[in-house]
Amino acid sequence: MLRIPSDILMYITAEGNYSEAYLQDGTHRLVPFQLGQMVDLLEDQLGEEESPFIRIGKSLIVNRNYIFLVDISEQELIISDWRGKYKSVKASRKALSMLKLILENTTT
Repeated sequence: MLRIPSDILMYITAEGNYSEAYLQDGTHRLVPFQLGQMVDLLEDQLGEEESPFIRIGKSLIVNRNYIFLVDISEQELIISDWRGKYKSVKASRKALSMLKLILENTTT
């Protein structure tokens, strides 16, 4: 059993049949769930409308509160803890375009 507060969970990547959860303090943990299962768990626990998590593409879930930069041309997403730590995450142009649209159309 692994309990992670949603406010420190920055993003989750797919790792085959597992997922890798990356936390605000720089640590990460391999969890025995596929990314689709992680989406379901997050929705069950947080409620779909309240959730800060967005699935983009086939291999990434991001917490919108940690998104610093979406660079479609470089296929790069910069995640920040807002205290000086930045992490570059690769994603497809299509996935980043969808993310940008989602962020532009939401007020949170």
